Amino acid sequence: MVSLEVRDLGCIRDDRILFSKVNIDLYPGQLLLVEGDNGSGKTSLLRILCGIRLPEHGHVIWQRTNNDKKTAVSVHGQESYAGDMAFLGHLDGNKLDLTVTENLEFSCSLALGNSSTIKEVLERVGLSYFDDLQVSNLSAGQRRRLALARLLLSGARLWILDEPFTALDKKGIAMVEREINAQLDQGGLVIMTSHHSVSFDSDKVTKLSLSQ
Repeated sequence: MVSLEVRDLGCIRDDRILFSKVNIDLYPGQLLLVEGDNGSGKTSLLRILCGIRLPEHGHVIWQRTNNDKKTAVSVHGQESYAGDMAFLGHLDGNKLDLTVTENLEFSCSLALGNSSTIKEVLERVGLSYFDDLQVSNLSAGQRRRLALARLLLSGARLWILDEPFTALDKKGIAMVEREINAQLDQGGLVIMTSHHSVSFDSDKVTKLSLSQ
């Protein structure tokens, strides 16, 4: 069953057409890799898929319950979508004046459900010994790891990731790839952009190329 449908999606910015007639069918356990040159609209597409920005035309539909197109509801009017989706953008979104643990406790209070504890997630992202440290004292790579920890605690079925490997070293990149593979193996979905060469099973990956 298709979990995410994109139909005839278009985006205009500064009177310039970034993309038009984008159509996507994404199934559980699948990753969509969005490719394109700088300025081709990759981030704009992800922001539309998150519901942060409205498209010029077209629809984004999450878990259609009826094949009748008349019953399809755009995610922009679908309250449950916010709980099913987690977004990681260029900015980490961490609260610098709070500790690592306090940031994650705040995230847990917003999550609809997850099976991992803060301690477990900190171990997975390599921040076990930084739990009581104020985020302003973390390095850029550590802040990125914290943002990924928040993602893991979200319990979201759909991850939308804009350059998730930013500021990470080789171990950090391998950790993110491992977590993405785990998300897919559990039937989750991932949409991402990356200038980094990704290593995922080809049968899990669908590519979408945006041209200028």
